[in-house]
Amino acid sequence: MKGYYFVSDSMLTAAGVLQDVRSAVKAGTQLIQYREKKTDTAIMYKKACEIKVLCREGNSKLVINDRLDIALAVDADGVHIGQTDMPYEVARKLLGNDKIIGVTVHNVAEAVEAEKLGADYLGVSPIFITNTKVDAGIPCGLSTLRKIRQECSVPIAAIGGISTENVDEVIEAGADMICMISAVIQSSNVVNEIIQIQRRFGL
Repeated sequence: MKGYYFVSDSMLTAAGVLQDVRSAVKAGTQLIQYREKKTDTAIMYKKACEIKVLCREGNSKLVINDRLDIALAVDADGVHIGQTDMPYEVARKLLGNDKIIGVTVHNVAEAVEAEKLGADYLGVSPIFITNTKVDAGIPCGLSTLRKIRQECSVPIAAIGGISTENVDEVIEAGADMICMISAVIQSSNVVNEIIQIQRRFGL
């Protein structure tokens, strides 16, 4: 897993979630997370089915944020869970060993523990101050990202407050994947924005 990490946001998108996913797939995004906090289950299930079809048209893997039931229902490639979501062990038991499980971590201890449990990748968040996720917490900064990179070998997705001005620093600190939400999905050319990020990884 490498390059731009797409995370949907129905509140911020300019073109709509499905069009954003379409653009992300077109730009070669390897990992796509469908995140929806305030939508009814029936609507989320329908949207997840549509997103899965779009992902299959390219070479993108689909993970569902938090909702194991949705991930199972649509046979997604996996889930992304936080520190207060379903415990990793339970998620793995329900999903099986062939599915992707990403875990959000905020410090070195959480990162080491998540890798020890078997997380497929770590979402280190937030790197900087962000307005995209109101409960993101206190920024961990580049120093923590570097320490996590030193201690962990699984892929790291850096999330939170990342922009074109600081993205190179984040990559240098050890990020394998970069998530920039508002800077990308509020752009008039989502495909181009993602391609520019992909190029920073040599993709």
